[in-house]
Amino acid sequence: MVTASSVLNNQQLWFALYTRSRHEKLVDCELQKKGIETFLPLRKITRHWSDRVKQVETPLFSGYLFVRTSLEHRFDILNTRGSVRFVSFNSLPVPVPEAELAVVRRFLEEKISIDPFPYLKQGDRVYVRSGPFQGVEGFIVRKDRHMRLVISLDLLMQSISVVIDEAVVEKV
Repeated sequence: MVTASSVLNNQQLWFALYTRSRHEKLVDCELQKKGIETFLPLRKITRHWSDRVKQVETPLFSGYLFVRTSLEHRFDILNTRGSVRFVSFNSLPVPVPEAELAVVRRFLEEKISIDPFPYLKQGDRVYVRSGPFQGVEGFIVRKDRHMRLVISLDLLMQSISVVIDEAVVEKV
């Protein structure tokens, strides 16, 4: 009998691998030595120290790297120093769609400034970090392609909303 997991075991797919903090580059290097295809998206940032300023490469997704493998090799990957676990659902590693990784690769090839951004979805409670609404808490909704911050007045059982830039909010 052929099951979904047995099909996945033999296919070379991309998976997200969670690593120990600040071990992404080490795990990437170790897996490549084992002959496993990896993808570690890096971005250049400027770091300021008291005596110098330097451009350094840091992972775009802190704590993660991508591996192309079949699941039959997962234990070899997990036994690599610094690797923690695969991103999984119901104890099975979940493949990352190649199209999503292709977009990340395309952005990196363009050599444009890329910054990580908090994953926000409709209904998330957020805090406004800056701007005229600094300090306000509310939740996110989408309307007409715009992100809106909704503030509720519980006593009156009424709400108001304003268009807000996603860059000034953070998830509560």
